Amino acid sequence: MNKRNRHVYFILIIIVVIMGLMSRKLDSIPPFLKTYLPDTLWGLMVFFLMGFIFNKYSTLKITIYSLIFSYCIEISQLYHGEFIDSIRGTTLGGLVLGFGFLWSDLICYSVGILIGYLLDKYYMYKRGGKI
Repeated sequence: MNKRNRHVYFILIIIVVIMGLMSRKLDSIPPFLKTYLPDTLWGLMVFFLMGFIFNKYSTLKITIYSLIFSYCIEISQLYHGEFIDSIRGTTLGGLVLGFGFLWSDLICYSVGILIGYLLDKYYMYKRGGKI
């Protein structure tokens, strides 16, 4: 049975969060990366978070859960009620829930999750079923 090391996944989550926050703050990165890298890293972070929570599930299940979660968050941005917008108005709420729906975000999330899938498959194979 595949089992992921939660300590490793926790560290990966922290690293990706830091990289995502830095990618929003650095002015020296190319405009294309500044536009799309944060959302791609958000998708990767969601994959690692799902791997942390569901550490015994298959890589495919984690990928599907990550895509469903990410897409639901993006679709929720079409709704702008007073309560949800007040949560989005906080720093953490804005980072987690976002502000406005963009098709490009769905692509970025998918790419980030695909990167997580490929890394997970590679290391699960390399380590004989354990990360």
